Amino acid sequence: MLLASVNLNKRLGASGARTNLAAWLREHGVKIVLAQEPFKPADRTPPALGGFACAGGDGHLAAWVSEDLAPPAVSSPAPWVQRVELEWLVVLQVHLDACTGASRAAQLAELAAMATAQKGRPLLVCGDFNLAPRPADGLFGEETSTFTTKAERQALQQLTRAASLVDTTADEGPVFTFERVFNGKPSRFRCDLALLSDYLTATTSVIADASTRNGPAAFTDHSALLIDLPLTLQAAEPDDVLFALSELTGDGPAAPARREYQPHKTAMSRQAPSPASRAVTEHLTGPLGVRSVLDHGCGRGADVDHYRSAGLDAEGFDPHDDFGWPRPELTGFDLVTSMFVLNVLPDPWQRIQALEDAASFARPGGHVVVVTRSPEEITKAAAGGGWSVHHDGFWSSQAKGTFQRGITEGEITALARQAGLQPAEGPPVLPLPGVCYAVLTKPTA
Repeated sequence: MLLASVNLNKRLGASGARTNLAAWLREHGVKIVLAQEPFKPADRTPPALGGFACAGGDGHLAAWVSEDLAPPAVSSPAPWVQRVELEWLVVLQVHLDACTGASRAAQLAELAAMATAQKGRPLLVCGDFNLAPRPADGLFGEETSTFTTKAERQALQQLTRAASLVDTTADEGPVFTFERVFNGKPSRFRCDLALLSDYLTATTSVIADASTRNGPAAFTDHSALLIDLPLTLQAAEPDDVLFALSELTGDGPAAPARREYQPHKTAMSRQAPSPASRAVTEHLTGPLGVRSVLDHGCGRGADVDHYRSAGLDAEGFDPHDDFGWPRPELTGFDLVTSMFVLNVLPDPWQRIQALEDAASFARPGGHVVVVTRSPEEITKAAAGGGWSVHHDGFWSSQAKGTFQRGITEGEITALARQAGLQPAEGPPVLPLPGVCYAVLTKPTA
């Protein structure tokens, strides 16, 4: 899903700028528009934007969503920041103070508190920061600009560290997003930024498009950021209609039903333990001194039986009640296994929550083993099965509500860090061809 973030320099009230913006949005297939300084006066009714509905905001910050999509929840924690909820992703759109570095530093400190309050939820912070993140990102003439203070850069670094965010457009050679002649010299800044949760960078592309400010159909003085997110938004539902016309006549497609995920339907009915559980008992439990195991997301429990037959004190848990493995009261297990669970969960936030829950059963210093299907395997299965793209993976069966995504060891580790887990040091190698896995530890403090 393509999201555009752009400072419109209060021009949306002009019909020419609106026309050019609408044409640019159609050309690129943008579905969400996040605008800083979209119009003036700030308290006026937001101007109509063809093909889009205003989801909320004012002349400081505003959001528009394509008319074919359900409007997201939008709120304003402060006049300079807007919170937009896009399914599993939280977006904080910002327009930091244009006048003083002290104000921007204070706003960045507030932003860090807002970001860390998300507790690991996937996060995008975008907009006009009115600063140069690095000295090379701000030039006055051919010299480094003194507009951005050291305190601002330190506050920005604190924000990115505290919330594990990546400055996605921080190329070695800066691509400036704002240029203006000031006192006879060119002033150039990379001030329009997109800070993204680190584990989302592999599946998200961010491009700065300068045609919005210097092309033949320019409509502002800033480059726009085109952010292609691994996100599928819910379709809009008809308002004030009891029945869609297609439902009455039988002509045309019916309105799409709301998605209902049913990951338990991916569980296999095993007559024997999984190869992953056999690898755990053959190669891992002995060297790690494991005596107790919890299989988190155990399905029908074939692997739990295997662990017990290997002499381990084993329990299982699966949130699907029909499998008959309720949440155990015991915690403090030496080892928690999560076998092919993350890859059936439809978004990164649910994967982090599943890992947090798995980690809650491990003792401090204990281990968590996560096994997932590989990207290569899922890509092949998707091509062979005609699966449709959804979020960062595929509907393996939209009728059943089942989802699949291939997840690499690196992604497992990145998600696990958000759940408070760390990669184990020098763990035994598990001979598991064709899948991905990570051996993790729960910190002792």
